[in-house]
Amino acid sequence: MEIREMRAFVAVAEEGGVSAAARRLHVSQSALSQTVRSLERQLGIQLLERDHTGARPTAAGLTMLGEVRALLERHDAMIATMTGRPAEPCSLRIGVPLEFPLDLLPSILAELNTVYPELKIGLRHSSGSAQLTAIRSGDLDLALVRDRPYDPLLDSVLVVEEAMGVILTSARSAELADATGVRLDRLRGMSWMGFARSDSPAWHDQVTAILRTHGVPVRDLSGDQDRPVTPEVKLAAAGTGRSFAFASRGWLPALPPGLIWHPLIGNPIVRRTWAVWPAASTSRHLAALVATLDLTERTPIVME
Repeated sequence: MEIREMRAFVAVAEEGGVSAAARRLHVSQSALSQTVRSLERQLGIQLLERDHTGARPTAAGLTMLGEVRALLERHDAMIATMTGRPAEPCSLRIGVPLEFPLDLLPSILAELNTVYPELKIGLRHSSGSAQLTAIRSGDLDLALVRDRPYDPLLDSVLVVEEAMGVILTSARSAELADATGVRLDRLRGMSWMGFARSDSPAWHDQVTAILRTHGVPVRDLSGDQDRPVTPEVKLAAAGTGRSFAFASRGWLPALPPGLIWHPLIGNPIVRRTWAVWPAASTSRHLAALVATLDLTERTPIVME
């Protein structure tokens, strides 16, 4: 019998049904049903009465519920004792940058919640620089940033790599693109709709250097250092036909009419996002999240 199976049973019993428990644990109803039925098969006991109104513990299930709650409480207390620290708060504060892959974080957090269903996750959208400041001050537990800090007090792992493409109007696409995409040097006569350097200085400098080596000028945004580049701003600039914007494939579910996304031939610009956290952290929740985020432990993802 595994801890995750016991937590699954408690969730169904407390929520009065698989549907509500699945929402609480951020897992599919079918996966949760299979987990609880597996537990029943292991014990040879029916723990839940199921009908169209939901699920309720049987007499054996009520006994099991009390035992499992006590065991889970003891388990958590034992972890706290063995690690030499009080039970940690069941919460994580995560910083998220603009344009983080839409489907990555929800799936990872859902996986984490199957193990720690009581864990509360708080997400905060902010620039990379602001996130690193918050990490150092203790206001965030984990930052997702485009600049990897070289700081002995911080640890980091690579989370995702995204090959950037370019958004152009239909007219510009007909002029500049071919069947395989757009060559970066063909954008010479246009302006890059970039982001403020104060957001992620190293990533900004990398992009501008690549553009300049391909003969694409970069205009000075020094007067807009704190201006966030929202999707509306980026798309409006690209829609003029005088500017282009970089984006990963699938950045938006659908682009507005008249705009087209193309890959950049040769993938000259690859955006990397790093997970950063305090090196001194002893949080098991954070350790589990980092292990799940680590790109080297997952199937490599390069979003084109």
